[in-house]
Amino acid sequence: MGYNHLFGPVASRRLGVSLGVDLVTHKVCSLDCVYCECGETTELTLERQPWVSFDAVRRELDQYWDENPDPDYITFSGSGEPSLNSELGRVIAYIKDNKPDIRVAVLTNATLMADPQVRADLVRADLVVPSLDGVSAEVFDRINRPCKGLDPEAMIRGMETFRQGFKGRLHLEIFILKDVNDTPQEISLFKTAIRRIQPDLVQLNSLDRPGTCDSVTPAPREVLERVRDALGPEGVEIIARMPKKQAPETTGKRKENKKDITGSRPRKALEGAVLETIHRRPSTVADLAEMLGAAPEEILSILNDNLSTGRIESREQARGVFYQTRKAEH
Repeated sequence: MGYNHLFGPVASRRLGVSLGVDLVTHKVCSLDCVYCECGETTELTLERQPWVSFDAVRRELDQYWDENPDPDYITFSGSGEPSLNSELGRVIAYIKDNKPDIRVAVLTNATLMADPQVRADLVRADLVVPSLDGVSAEVFDRINRPCKGLDPEAMIRGMETFRQGFKGRLHLEIFILKDVNDTPQEISLFKTAIRRIQPDLVQLNSLDRPGTCDSVTPAPREVLERVRDALGPEGVEIIARMPKKQAPETTGKRKENKKDITGSRPRKALEGAVLETIHRRPSTVADLAEMLGAAPEEILSILNDNLSTGRIESREQARGVFYQTRKAEH
């Protein structure tokens, strides 16, 4: 059996070896962010429901645990907002009850954190990474293009309340767009929000791969450093990877990972991991080789085969050629 709701594992810059869990279908979200690497939101909603059933995820987790070494983290992210799935808390509990040594991370856009049930669902996670890209309604609307009725102040209150009872780590991520949310006025509002939320760490990010809107470009390093210094700099770090053209890698060399991600993964299994990854995030050959612990020549061969059948497409950007699956027209 292949996987429909698990992807990876990948060697994450932030989490070590991380197995992804995708609890929604592509692309169900409460936001339609201009920078989203998953593409345009096709189901903009605040409705919580079992977009993916608990039993479907449980079966795939059981299979994965039977066949693979444990990852460092199981991370809820993927095609949209994980907290929209009303089974989120149940899936986290299943992981912690059966694999207590595996840490759980949830990457969330924080739009539902005003909901007490969502906060209860998240409480057993080890790491929660909410995002906050705009504090003023104007900037929030411009960057995140939210579902009707969303209010950044309510999101901040929800994070503030969650922090008070949460015993894990809370990292607040801010995606910086030059001349949009890096103004003195917005930075002042961010500082106030950060004091209220009290995250363990603030992480500044910027565009690293193709986003929804072609007009969105990476924030220059000097802009990120200016924002970091204005917000901290203690407790604030830049996690954005600066665009740097990657030379094509066609040798069999690969970076060594702390854990063996792939083992002797057969080609079909590796192809599945490649396609599941680029379905959720456009990636270069070098990205995939590093994340999946495979030789670049193996990755390139799989990509070329799928390009020839039209299953995937490529886009050239500053950092190199990015590959992604073709999405259904809507």
